[in-house]
Amino acid sequence: MSEELLINVTPVETRVALIENGMLQEVFIERMRSKGIVGNIYKGKVVRVLPGMEAAFVDIGLERAAFIHASDIIRADNGEELTLPQSRQHPEISSLLREGQSLVVQATKDPIGSKGARLTTHLSVPSRYLVYMPNTSHVGISQRIEDEVERERLKSLVETHAAQNGLSGQGGFIIRTAAEGAGDDELSADVAYLKRVWERLDLRIANAKVPSVIYQDLPLFVRTIRDLVRPETEKIRIDSRESYQRVKEFAEEFLIDVTDRLEYYPGERPLFDLYSVEDEIQKALGRKVQLKSGGYLIIDQTEAMTTIDVNTGAFVGHKNLEETIFKTNLEAARAISRQLRLRNLGGIIIIDFIDMEDQEHQRLVLRMLEKMLERDHAKMKISCVSELGLVEMTRKRTTESLGQMLCEACSVCHGSGLLKTAETVCYEVLREILRINRAYDANGYLVMASQCVIDRLLDEESDSVADLESFIGKGIKFQVEVVYSQEQYDVVLL
Repeated sequence: MSEELLINVTPVETRVALIENGMLQEVFIERMRSKGIVGNIYKGKVVRVLPGMEAAFVDIGLERAAFIHASDIIRADNGEELTLPQSRQHPEISSLLREGQSLVVQATKDPIGSKGARLTTHLSVPSRYLVYMPNTSHVGISQRIEDEVERERLKSLVETHAAQNGLSGQGGFIIRTAAEGAGDDELSADVAYLKRVWERLDLRIANAKVPSVIYQDLPLFVRTIRDLVRPETEKIRIDSRESYQRVKEFAEEFLIDVTDRLEYYPGERPLFDLYSVEDEIQKALGRKVQLKSGGYLIIDQTEAMTTIDVNTGAFVGHKNLEETIFKTNLEAARAISRQLRLRNLGGIIIIDFIDMEDQEHQRLVLRMLEKMLERDHAKMKISCVSELGLVEMTRKRTTESLGQMLCEACSVCHGSGLLKTAETVCYEVLREILRINRAYDANGYLVMASQCVIDRLLDEESDSVADLESFIGKGIKFQVEVVYSQEQYDVVLL
């Protein structure tokens, strides 16, 4: 598995493309005017407590108040650890927060659509190999590190260095997947770095006004080096000299093993054109995904969930129907895993594979999907094939999807993807004239509409118009408005 990272930096936005075996797998975008806030720590003010929702709204200085649930609050006003009643999973929100109270929180989800940001008081500060959590005291390890000997080695080293830095009982750590195989010196440097960061943050928290930003994560092009570089990453190409120098300095201080893989790209040809990244991004904004066999996927994203429909299309197979369906579903499973990452789809995802009678085929398709998603950084849960032949899964959503970030709802169809036909609009116009005629006294009517609607009224519907004029005893005139959409029209009294 060969892997490259392409980092395209401009004054207005930064884009990162993750390439695996020459194919685009993920895209990360950060715009200067609308940076994501996941990971940021704020000192905010509680503006509303909602006992009925076990939640509260907190002003952290954004356009919309952010949302925090009772289960995400782990500290009382006095800073003491809370003891939960046995009859509840978490304390009542009214016993934890009051309106006007200041609160130190961290964003776990960006504002998405009409929803505000999601917050927690489970604060955490990441480094290359570790995540420091000042409000807990245990050491956790990524589940993706499976070797028990390695897990014990890492845990022992982190506990030792935490004690040496005076952090025993003063906070906990999560050992990240990237720490697998890390040496003693690297872990020691990470613990010391996180201690320095938290000491500065602790001082800022004590002196900060409300609301204010206490901590912001690194910019995307630096964060990429910290979070996405793996042993199999062969090259990290950056097309901005200034950003390249900053990344190089960061790597030399914290990630010395990455420095020899950094490369400044000065070429005249745009960096993203090397692997047709721009074309792949455009394809990822469409509903239809063509499979090499001739089959295809239809992907529809709504606010509540995303549905993916698998179709055989032009693929007719070679042996029998069951084998054709099986091969299509296998190819679809591989394509779906890529599309989930590329489009950054999250929440509930329903996959409608083509119905398979053979139980072994169902198991193999599900296994293929799980295997292809093993490299996905997002947390997810996949169910078995249901009685209806559907696979239900969830994928953690922390930021907007690619489509939500790059697109907006159509001003004509308002996001439905459908327009009323010219015929339907014509009949609406005729009904509107009849309704107005009953309510007002006019000498005649002027219909202003789009070209296709006016053409139809004067051609196919001319008999209907004549009948209406005869019925109301008044004339009807027509005027084309080139700026009107197909659904727009006005009836003016003359």
